[in-house]
Amino acid sequence: MIYVMDKKFLEELRQKYIDNPPDGMTPKLVKTMTDSDLLDMHYFLTEDDDFDGEPEDGFYV
Repeated sequence: MIYVMDKKFLEELRQKYIDNPPDGMTPKLVKTMTDSDLLDMHYFLTEDDDFDGEPEDGFYV
């Protein structure tokens, strides 16, 4: 299956990390990352942003 990525979102995300790269990375490294690697990095850097310390209703394992 082929997934189509939103090019505008990817360009904005790449520019965000080029302007302010995560610790241990350089703007050049971010600029040359594949789209998939960029999305993976963004996911791992933001995966806990939705959790505000209050558990939500539901079942958790």
